Amino acid sequence: MREIPVGVLFSKSGSYSVIGQEGYWGARIAIDEVNASGLFDFRLLRVDRDPAGCAEAYAVEADRMMSEAGCRHIIGTQTSSSRKEVLPVLERGRGLLWYTTPYEGFESHDRVVYTGACPNQGVVPLFRHIVPKFGRSAFLVGSNYIWGWETNRIARELLAGCGGEVLGERYVAIGDEKIAHLIAEIRETRPAFILNNLIGVSSYAFLRAMKTLAGEDPAFAPDRCPILSCNLTEAELPVLGAAADGLVSTSTYFETLETAENAALRARLASLRGPDAAISSMFVGPYEAVWLLARAIEACGSDRPDDVLTELCRRSHRTPLRDIRIDPQTQHAHLQPLIAVVEAGGPAGVPPVGRARFRIIEQTRGPLAPDPYLVHYDPLDRGAGGTAGMPVPDSGKTPNLRLVSS
Repeated sequence: MREIPVGVLFSKSGSYSVIGQEGYWGARIAIDEVNASGLFDFRLLRVDRDPAGCAEAYAVEADRMMSEAGCRHIIGTQTSSSRKEVLPVLERGRGLLWYTTPYEGFESHDRVVYTGACPNQGVVPLFRHIVPKFGRSAFLVGSNYIWGWETNRIARELLAGCGGEVLGERYVAIGDEKIAHLIAEIRETRPAFILNNLIGVSSYAFLRAMKTLAGEDPAFAPDRCPILSCNLTEAELPVLGAAADGLVSTSTYFETLETAENAALRARLASLRGPDAAISSMFVGPYEAVWLLARAIEACGSDRPDDVLTELCRRSHRTPLRDIRIDPQTQHAHLQPLIAVVEAGGPAGVPPVGRARFRIIEQTRGPLAPDPYLVHYDPLDRGAGGTAGMPVPDSGKTPNLRLVSS
């Protein structure tokens, strides 16, 4: 039986190792499942590398995967900076990156399949949920790199479109835990809500400090001034403890999703990782990407990236959790946005029992077509039940380009 090498490129160490470990295990378990399934006439050979959170190391390791191990497909890179670093390597080697993390959009590269949420599947529905309930003034924080900059830029545009305002926008270096100045400014400006685009240990330090502030001043309690996230997951809840209570997050997967397929996934993974191990979107993204890759290789009879891409974009493909369709124009996935709030523990009989969880409070009726450049959105709500001035999906197929003043 032929073996097809597949790169697995996640930072299992470094300042955002918690989510890096999730990505690694998602890909590893899926590769083991594919190989044991008996469904394919090939085996996937996992080629694992750990860049340790160093953006420049991703390109070095990707090049080694392709030139030394013969990988045509690489699953991973966690941050937008690391994704950008490997693009020239992919171009030179004609490889394909499977990028599985939610990101800021405004990219559509022919050597990348994007299976994580783009802005219309993340920050836009999150703002449509929060602004009507809490108000139109926000404080934006982020790690000092592409994800933080661009997601906050989109947030500014969304608020400007509905007559809102940004009371502050601040950044810290990746891995920096010195955030007292952020807390002091938030205390002074008193926003309606806070958008947290910090990652890793910086985010954890910020959320703990905000928990302390809420204890000192009830105006910053989660039910009065919520903290929003587009990237915080179940994997990080044990690290945060009570500091995560009340946080509102958006994702295209939460462990508490009530489907038969998700119940089966939870049961299967409990036997592999233990009953207390959380399942997060950072795990599910690479897990589904491996299955998509295997299905596409089976269907087209080749692991050549161009052949796989053609097959992926031709129709939807089945994963153990759901069918996934890749848009042929942008190479992004059709995904269903979910909004959830962290609560201390689920009721008896509702998994996960006895530990913090995300309770889903809103979801779209089905998957949304990807719109990474936010051109398919009408700038005004035309009676779709949202807030005037907040973008809503346009039912037409032709992009509505709009002029945005700076």
